Amino acid sequence: MRLLIFLGLIYLGYRTLKAWMLPSASTSKTFAGKAAGEIDDVMVKDPVCEVYFPQRDGVHLKTDGQDLYFCSPECRDKFIDRRLKK
Repeated sequence: MRLLIFLGLIYLGYRTLKAWMLPSASTSKTFAGKAAGEIDDVMVKDPVCEVYFPQRDGVHLKTDGQDLYFCSPECRDKFIDRRLKK
């Protein structure tokens, strides 16, 4: 019984020292190796099929000084065809 109490006190001392020496490590929240509040990627909306997807996975098109992102090359081609018909 004394051994368990002794081990518990050592553990509590360790945790107290760790929190005192590294306060930022115990207060920062992380998920999947990223700090809380850090944005992994931006979600954008496809102007043709109106589906949301991560910008990094999109097909980029710069037209009239505007950056557009599409979910697939097919949606990009549909957008270009519509613009040419006007």
